[in-house]
Amino acid sequence: MKSIRGAIAVVENSEESIIDASKRLILEILDKNNLIEDDIVSALLTVTNDLNAAFPAKAFRELNMTSVSALDALAPDIKNDLSGCIRVQILVSIDLNKINHIYLDEAKNL
Repeated sequence: MKSIRGAIAVVENSEESIIDASKRLILEILDKNNLIEDDIVSALLTVTNDLNAAFPAKAFRELNMTSVSALDALAPDIKNDLSGCIRVQILVSIDLNKINHIYLDEAKNL
């Protein structure tokens, strides 16, 4: 098994923005790592404390990936952290030769 990390920032604190950003991040990770839903064991998503309008894991359901076990959590409140940041760690069941971690928009600074 392998895990893939990713993040996106700065996301607005609205349900639409959080879900859309999460979908974009998930789809980019799948694309750049040549993954399909069946390859995913589980996903852990965290949000900074300024994002409280939606659960980002809902994006998996809206992408019809109902077999993915996804859990949301609040990221630690770290001084000078990016605001409006969604992070994800996706655990996959296949052994990838190369892992492409994905950092979008302002999260590229992480």
